[in-house]
Amino acid sequence: MTYHDVSVFAQSWGLVFLVALFMAACAYALWPGNRARFERAARQPLEED
Repeated sequence: MTYHDVSVFAQSWGLVFLVALFMAACAYALWPGNRARFERAARQPLEED
């Protein structure tokens, strides 16, 4: 296995991995069940204790 082989493998599967990770992050952020959690987190700096 040469450096070129490892480089080609890392570039192709690394791209697939990063695209899948991006899609998972977008799905988490846009999932309807997380709306209340994100709204609560957005208001937290404005609340006084």
